[in-house]
Amino acid sequence: MVFKPKIAAALACVAVGCSASLAQTLQTHRIPAAVAIEAATETVSACAKQGYRETAVVVDADGATIVALRGDGAGIHSLDSAHDKAYTAVSFKNDTLALAERAQGEDSIAPLSKLPHVMFFGGGIVVKLGEETIGAIGAAGAPGAKLDDACARAGLEKIRDRLN
Repeated sequence: MVFKPKIAAALACVAVGCSASLAQTLQTHRIPAAVAIEAATETVSACAKQGYRETAVVVDADGATIVALRGDGAGIHSLDSAHDKAYTAVSFKNDTLALAERAQGEDSIAPLSKLPHVMFFGGGIVVKLGEETIGAIGAAGAPGAKLDDACARAGLEKIRDRLN
């Protein structure tokens, strides 16, 4: 049998072409801007009702900002904090209160907080569609991580019925 380079090249192209044609695109889901605005508004409002000046940021699954809402009187630093909490939650696919706990102890993830925009402090919660993380809400400005977390959860509750 004589080996022919042209036949080998043709077979390789067929093999590569077949495997590429079997690959499928990834299906992703997005939070619509109008829904993100509602979540941010409710987050800020829930804290305002308790007397806290809050900022809310909603990001998509990639960590890109959909909406940022700085409530009346909220500190300028709260924009960065809310963003970083949302970014951290979506990046790690976990709420930042839980991540803050993981940042302590023997198997600490604390060194990862040196990465840009990573903040292990409560107030960032993931937004999921089933098991798929489709975004996150970050809240900052209340006097404590658990208060920020509660306000972000109020924002999530406002939109939960439309996440299907």
